[in-house]
Amino acid sequence: MLSTDIKNKVQSLWDRLWAGGLANPIEAIDQISYLLFMKRLESFKSDLEDKYKWSVYNKFNDSELLNHVKNNVFNFIKNDLASAEDPYAIAMNDAVFKFKSPALLRDAMNYINDIYSLIDDEIKNKNNHFQDIQGDVYEHLLLQTNEAGKNGQFRTPRHIIYLMANILDPDIDGKICDITSGSGGFLVGAYQYILTKYSKKVTDDEDGLPRGIDGDNLDDTKTKHLKEQTFFGFDIDQTMIRIGVMNLMMHGIEKPNLVYTDSLSEDYENIELSRKKGEKSDDIKNKSIQGLYKYILANPPFTGKVDSIRISQNLDRVYPPQFDKEGNRKNITVQSELLFLERIIYMLEEGGRAAVIVPEGVLFNSGKSHKAIRKLLLTDCALEGVVSLPSGTFLPYTGVKTSILLFSKRKYRNKEDDLQSLNVWFYGMDSDGYSLDNARKRTIDFPLKDMLNEWTNKNNKDQSNLELHHFEIPVEKIIENDFELNFNLYKEYVYVPQEFEKTESLLKQLKVLEKSISEQLKNLDNL
Repeated sequence: MLSTDIKNKVQSLWDRLWAGGLANPIEAIDQISYLLFMKRLESFKSDLEDKYKWSVYNKFNDSELLNHVKNNVFNFIKNDLASAEDPYAIAMNDAVFKFKSPALLRDAMNYINDIYSLIDDEIKNKNNHFQDIQGDVYEHLLLQTNEAGKNGQFRTPRHIIYLMANILDPDIDGKICDITSGSGGFLVGAYQYILTKYSKKVTDDEDGLPRGIDGDNLDDTKTKHLKEQTFFGFDIDQTMIRIGVMNLMMHGIEKPNLVYTDSLSEDYENIELSRKKGEKSDDIKNKSIQGLYKYILANPPFTGKVDSIRISQNLDRVYPPQFDKEGNRKNITVQSELLFLERIIYMLEEGGRAAVIVPEGVLFNSGKSHKAIRKLLLTDCALEGVVSLPSGTFLPYTGVKTSILLFSKRKYRNKEDDLQSLNVWFYGMDSDGYSLDNARKRTIDFPLKDMLNEWTNKNNKDQSNLELHHFEIPVEKIIENDFELNFNLYKEYVYVPQEFEKTESLLKQLKVLEKSISEQLKNLDNL
């Protein structure tokens, strides 16, 4: 979340680009992303030649600056920073540098310098090392252009991302994925969490969650594996893939494996098949491409309507395919948030874990498809927890109430009657540490820390009191309620009668006030 000072600088940069001819908001965001990346390049690429260092060419005069940045620096980050088959190079393939005025480029670079100076101050003063600047700038500019929130897509606040990473507890023992990766915020959060886990120096951030950045307890082999073979993502927006790969690289992930594709379609299976060296099969039912990820963090788009004809044949349980008399598959409109959950279940390896944000309608809607996905969470998976988030978590974009689902994979296409024996843990959050209005200002409490402590110690405490904000519900009771997973259904609210002052007492006080007012008015008349 950008501070007010940074927002003002970003807004000034946006206004300057608009005045300079870069009026298309997506185009402007693309160009800003390139400059942000160039600015940070020398901080994460140790062997960078001087001519590609911002600190060097930032001193050039305006007449030579544009030519150098466009023909040398931009050409380097587009064509020479990675091999042709690398996901970064593929994402940058159609990138175009559109600055044509030396004065416009100079002004933009000055704004970028100011923005990063403010960011460095935040890191120093607030221990805020998790600065997803690419994503934050993208979010802020889209908000100004009324593009944010289309198709139910909202960036997840970074403090919620980091809370989910702490709950999920990912490690370097498997691949970490976000199936709708956007600017890469969840992957950055998972990376930051793992660094913290292996850091010698750890301090609390402004939300009370542990932060460490040195990762000194990782040896060279594990560090290389973490930075090159751990993080994977998919997104249907090519611009977001480009922003995502640059964002992850700026944070130290040297080879982010982000791919432009619709992860609900069979294109996903084809991508995984192409990654299988030595595999000749092109069958999307190939079991070798099922269950490839140990950890998944995601916030799939809310209330997305899609056509079933484009959906992978492997996703056939929430919305079983329908056929006409000739045996052709019918095209019907389906809910993407349900299919994303089914896809996540498909992608998780047995024993793998996921933390996923869903609109709360998924938890209680009585429709057949909604019930089907909830049942899958209790058969194929073990649903460990449901965390109800405050309704203002995604303001200013939407007030939709959401929850975090926490589950692990048991067995793919498990028997329908083989339900988990584990009780489901529920937690209700009244606050996320920020005001629940459009301003979203920081408050003084630490609800994220409290929630994480309850999650960590849930097995050591009594979880039977339904009057508390955390409790466990047996699976049998969930079945009785049509597999509903809504926190408010199981929470027992206790009515506490309020005692009001007696009317006679209030009238006496009112008469005293009236007498005092009358006397003061007389005094004023006598002046």
